Amino acid sequence: MLHLRLIVPSARTDEAVEVLEGCPGVTNLVVLPGAAREPRGDVILCDAAREAANEVLGRLKWLETEGSIAAEQVDLALSKVAEEAIEEAPGDPDDAVIWEHLSQRVYTESRVTWAYLAFLAIATQLAGIAILLDSPILMIGAMVLGPEFGPVAAICFGLLRRRWHLIVAAMRTLVIGFLVAIAITYACAFVSHHWGWFDIGDLTTNEEFQFIVKPDRWSFIVAVLAGAAGVLSITAGKSSALIGVFISVTTVPAAGYVAVAMAVSDWTEVAPAVSQLGLNILGMILAGTVTLVVQRKFWPQVGRRSSI
Repeated sequence: MLHLRLIVPSARTDEAVEVLEGCPGVTNLVVLPGAAREPRGDVILCDAAREAANEVLGRLKWLETEGSIAAEQVDLALSKVAEEAIEEAPGDPDDAVIWEHLSQRVYTESRVTWAYLAFLAIATQLAGIAILLDSPILMIGAMVLGPEFGPVAAICFGLLRRRWHLIVAAMRTLVIGFLVAIAITYACAFVSHHWGWFDIGDLTTNEEFQFIVKPDRWSFIVAVLAGAAGVLSITAGKSSALIGVFISVTTVPAAGYVAVAMAVSDWTEVAPAVSQLGLNILGMILAGTVTLVVQRKFWPQVGRRSSI
């Protein structure tokens, strides 16, 4: 269930209430006349099944300019009417994609922020250290920490909706992020190498992580599966599944390998690792976009006409 809070101009409260009462899956409707101060108006509270969210948000889209809409996930609803609302809304809650929520999320994650750069740089440095120490556990930690799937999801959504400015912004975030992360990791590895902490043998004799720099058909298949799973985890609200996505793909490990290989001037190892990085990103973008197309076209949703 979702809990909705609407601030509605008093003159249009009856119209909003009529919309809510006419949408399947909406219950616990409360109207508080004159309760809102900024913006001024009436406050309407209600609960809605996830499958009904697109219908409600689509038919009340005018509130974006004339009032306000806020939604939050309800973790626990002990109510017979709530259960009946979920049953009344066609489809399954896990199959419902709340397109407005997805749009807002991918726009946020398409931007270059200091937090994004810091997480990606730290993850890439951990990956570089894991390669030198031959530490699978440390490598897994680096892969989980990487935030790069956010811009990938934004590119998928941009391709679905043909929002080219979103695609450009997300691509810029990916490129800048990996360039900064590789540059920082390279600088740290270069200094460590000249201090004698490791040499080229620590890189080339390490067989544990050769899959990072040897892209093959399995690399692309894994990236495709991870891209589909990642988009499903976001649209279905199953954020815990993203951890498996991060561990499956080798974007951060490949970036770490590139930086360390450059630091020891082992240029023959750089190109394959860059290829692995690009192959993973391409596979995730293709699979993520196809997954969104399937969800839009074939999965049961309420209000499909107004949500996209």
